[in-house]
Amino acid sequence: MISYLEFEKPLAELEAQIKALRDTSDKDEVVDISSEVSKLEAKAANQRAQIYRNLSPWQKTQVARHPQRPHFKDYVAHIADDFMALGGDRSFADDQAILGGFATLKTGQKVMLIGHEKGHDVQSRLRHNFGMGKPEGYRKAVRLMEMAGRFGLPVVTLVDTSGAFPGIEAEERGQAEAIARATQACLDLPVPMVATIVGEGGSGGAVALASAERVMMMEHAVYSVISPEGCASILWRTAEKAPDAAEAMKVTAQNLKELGVIDRIVPEPLGGAHRDPAAAAEALGAAIDEELTGLAGLDAGELQARRADRFLKIGSSF
Repeated sequence: MISYLEFEKPLAELEAQIKALRDTSDKDEVVDISSEVSKLEAKAANQRAQIYRNLSPWQKTQVARHPQRPHFKDYVAHIADDFMALGGDRSFADDQAILGGFATLKTGQKVMLIGHEKGHDVQSRLRHNFGMGKPEGYRKAVRLMEMAGRFGLPVVTLVDTSGAFPGIEAEERGQAEAIARATQACLDLPVPMVATIVGEGGSGGAVALASAERVMMMEHAVYSVISPEGCASILWRTAEKAPDAAEAMKVTAQNLKELGVIDRIVPEPLGGAHRDPAAAAEALGAAIDEELTGLAGLDAGELQARRADRFLKIGSSF
């Protein structure tokens, strides 16, 4: 069952009618209502296309947070033939909000695959801390990136977090320092790195895994220094202004591609990645392969120079 967002209510009603007609058809083989079902399906498809062609930044934020949107484990299952998870920061604990390990992509390319995992139900969301990494998670990411550098493996990251965990215990264990070290580890990598914002890209918790020479975003992902609700609470003293904040902050992939913050937009199935996770993963896998192919053959100095150059250029024309 698909969970519908508020702006999808007209579509939900149409698809409910289609389901009811199909159920009736299954029970009554005498009455042929296939033509009526076909008409409604065409109408629903047109309505879905119209809705998703005109999404506002706030609506895209809602799609990026959809409870059924695929996360790290879902993408890994589709884009990699194998994945060997590596755990722990060799200092404190193994943070389940940030996962990583050796992987072989469908093309046969061996990589170090790292990303945020949010979970899908109450138990898994609590286990993965809703994708909000703690210091030990970012230190684990640093350890894996350094290992990738030693073995000459490209690094691929899938970013999906509302932000790093803000709890007092995280601050006590050096959250800011851990995020800074992870960002530095990205910039210093002697191997190619491709990062993709697959859902939410929130603040330094996202940048710490996305400081790559090639940064992509899924079509309906969002990427910002603060959540729209957080921005609205600061500027207008109310989270109800979140839609206005999302508009002003330019959080969408389309905005950020135009501003030069990201390099590429990965298309999603009509209706969002949650409508067809396999198709979304296939598009992501193909994009990652193309980007890694384009970076192949560059030495460590060239990769680091490209990385530094792309981030120093952001905002230079404004």
